[in-house]
Amino acid sequence: MIQPNELRKSTCTLPPPNEMILHWAEERPNEVYLKQIINRQYVEFTYAEVADKALKLVSALQALGIQPRDKIALISKNCAEWFICDLAMMIGDFVSVPIFPTAGSETIEYCITHSECKALIGGKLDDTTATQQIIDKMSDLISLSLPYDTAPTCQHTFSELIKSAEPSDYRAVHQDDKLMSLVYTSGTSGLPKGAMLTYGAFNWSVQQLINHIGIEPNDRLFSYLPLAHITERVYIFGCSIVGGVSTAFPESLDTFIEDVKMHRPTLFISVPRLWTVFQQRIQDKLPQKKLNILLKIPFLNSLIKRKLADGLGLDQARVLGCGSAPVSPALLEWYHSVGLNITEAWGMTESFAYSTLNYPFRADKIGSVGNAGPGIELKIAEDEEILVRGEGLFSGYYKNDIATQESFNSEGWLHTGDIGTIDSEGYLTIQGRKKDTFKTSKGKFVAPVPIEKKLFEYSRVEMMCLIGLGLPYPILLVVPHDFPNFDKERYEKTTKKVIAKMNESLESHEQIKGVLMIKEPWSIENGILTPTLKIKRHILEQMYHEVGQNWPKDKLVVWEE
Repeated sequence: MIQPNELRKSTCTLPPPNEMILHWAEERPNEVYLKQIINRQYVEFTYAEVADKALKLVSALQALGIQPRDKIALISKNCAEWFICDLAMMIGDFVSVPIFPTAGSETIEYCITHSECKALIGGKLDDTTATQQIIDKMSDLISLSLPYDTAPTCQHTFSELIKSAEPSDYRAVHQDDKLMSLVYTSGTSGLPKGAMLTYGAFNWSVQQLINHIGIEPNDRLFSYLPLAHITERVYIFGCSIVGGVSTAFPESLDTFIEDVKMHRPTLFISVPRLWTVFQQRIQDKLPQKKLNILLKIPFLNSLIKRKLADGLGLDQARVLGCGSAPVSPALLEWYHSVGLNITEAWGMTESFAYSTLNYPFRADKIGSVGNAGPGIELKIAEDEEILVRGEGLFSGYYKNDIATQESFNSEGWLHTGDIGTIDSEGYLTIQGRKKDTFKTSKGKFVAPVPIEKKLFEYSRVEMMCLIGLGLPYPILLVVPHDFPNFDKERYEKTTKKVIAKMNESLESHEQIKGVLMIKEPWSIENGILTPTLKIKRHILEQMYHEVGQNWPKDKLVVWEE
């Protein structure tokens, strides 16, 4: 760990990222920090180059009339310039407002207006339509584009601004309680809320992670989960700059696996949805029965495991992580069986995504989300809600004092909105969201997440969601896995067996009376998934309420037309 007194004197207890980039630029100027894949080749940025570009961007932003403490929106997929922009905003004392690159125009406009952004930086985007609409509509908003063909058309370009600017000699001094960023929670319901993240809480969370997991000389990170989400910002951006770890960025979703293979990360985190996709790709090529046989043959066991890890580009990974949404224990057990130990972690924007981790990895604790990270306190309230306390908590919601007050109790414990249990060794198991629990028309409460997790163990599906608010009984919505040579009749027969097995373990009011096979996969674009791939249960409840009310009594499985 680098001590604060080794750097220029700062009022932050720990050195913030803006000081760390200047430190590395002086200590390791010619070492490669960032690697951006473009046209299947690395474009590399040394520590000195990253610092130089960040300092020039500070000068350019100041020349455009942006003042310290002004807010700047950043909407882009992950790229080297995302890191550079974030560092520049910290050096120049601007407040960053990252927005998910998949956000619609209404969300973008709301975040910019609510936060009172003076400028917007637009970068790599799969679709520029929504961002371009807002840039064209908000004429007073200063806009600049990052150097990618898929960036929106802006008043200024990053490349031209950097080219004509001198490195800034401005050095902001930050305090622990100073606002660093406004992160708008994607949320599964309602308008996004702007979580106020301070320098002190960010620095503390990152340093705790580094102390706990450790940084090794040849570590490599891979940044692809949205940087607008706190997990990537703390675990990848934060750890990379504070720990001085080389980080690569993918070229596109189409080349993702090949991009991972190019970099061979040693620390890699993903979300349940993507771990499921990786598993299904493997099982499509190597059916489970055949895999089981091969793993039982001693001299083939290690060879097969190495080949599978190599095929994902994870053969050199010493820490694998999973978080952001509920994951089936069966999925983590499967990865453990093929030699890939995935550390499940749990946190939220309001706790800088740092609360619990199953690290060091323990196979016997799969199903839990681990125990409290160093410096974190956990408690279960009388109503089973999980409460968290530590130095890495947000300071409230921007312009929303009521929601802020509701988030903390009088002793400083954060209400997480999740319900769960803690075992005798301090390992936390999450039962689901308090608000996910629904009441059927018969007045009985059902907690859907434990049921869904169990169903994932029994079946291969893309996604599923149990609904039942105001319905006579729960209905399961299923997005079937797209098998080669898909056999509809066989799939339906298997589904009936799985539901019969599941219902045996459920109370009568929890039993599933109908399964609707969904025609179109759920996505961010069609509004069913949040940017972090959580399912918006309340949207599905509304969409399929009538279907559930009028479910045919003689059918268990119905295929959506």
